[in-house]
Amino acid sequence: MTGATGAILGIKILKALQKLGVESHLIMSKWAEATLKYETDYKPIDVRSLADVAYSIKEQSAPISSGSFHHDGMIVVPCSMKTLSGIRMGYCDDLITRAADVTLKERRKLVLVARETPLSDIHLENMLGLTRSGAIIFPPVPAWYTRPEKLDEVEDQSVGRMLDMFHLDTGDFERWQGFDWKKKG
Repeated sequence: MTGATGAILGIKILKALQKLGVESHLIMSKWAEATLKYETDYKPIDVRSLADVAYSIKEQSAPISSGSFHHDGMIVVPCSMKTLSGIRMGYCDDLITRAADVTLKERRKLVLVARETPLSDIHLENMLGLTRSGAIIFPPVPAWYTRPEKLDEVEDQSVGRMLDMFHLDTGDFERWQGFDWKKKG
């Protein structure tokens, strides 16, 4: 988790992985911790307890910093533009960027939940470069066809779609079924 807005998405990912029985490893940047306090009632210790393993951002010798550590992929959620650009440039100055760099070099799935708007040409070029390197850029864009009544529904749909990238089905959101012409008249 980085300092971009959308901390609740990271929390909901951890909860969904718990529910699915999938092992999770968490790294939180110092700005993720600050954003967490600002956007939610969670404390960093509460979020760390949702993961099977939690690391310090500075713990460069953690198992996940090596290609020999087996995993199915990595989600950076939310992903700040600072972190995204660090990953793109291979500037591994913390455990998040190092683990992401290793994920790319090992050709494993890397999903970056980019939180920024509007986007500059620098942001777009960084995203394009990462996409060409195998990453998936996943802006958490609402699906309005679900006609969400609460923000919680929008969050659950985004989290479900993120985990779809790993063939994990939360069962917590409505999927597109085509137009219901009778309903729309």
